[in-house]
Amino acid sequence: MKTDLGDVLNKIGESFKQEIANESKVYLEVDIGKQAEKFGYSDMKEKYHGVSAVVPLKQALPGMKVMIDGRTFIRYAQFESGIAVPEYVAREAGLRYQTYQPNDSMILNFA
Repeated sequence: MKTDLGDVLNKIGESFKQEIANESKVYLEVDIGKQAEKFGYSDMKEKYHGVSAVVPLKQALPGMKVMIDGRTFIRYAQFESGIAVPEYVAREAGLRYQTYQPNDSMILNFA
């Protein structure tokens, strides 16, 4: 099933394709609402504002880093692209996913 949300999530995955490492402990958060607007889906901006996709990175980027407990990501889903989102978002998107397996400690990279 193709949805606009699924399209946005696929485009996020494609945008970060070169930087993603599925099992990395270092990650970026990407606001799905802001990305939806950027990709031309302005009607989704408010609904998904503040809802983040987790983008696991091959390596840390310049910028501040904060240690995060991996249990923060309970009930998250990961797509083939490597990005992870809350499970309810994955269900709404209608894309195939698996349960996200974060590390015990994660490093949020503010870039």
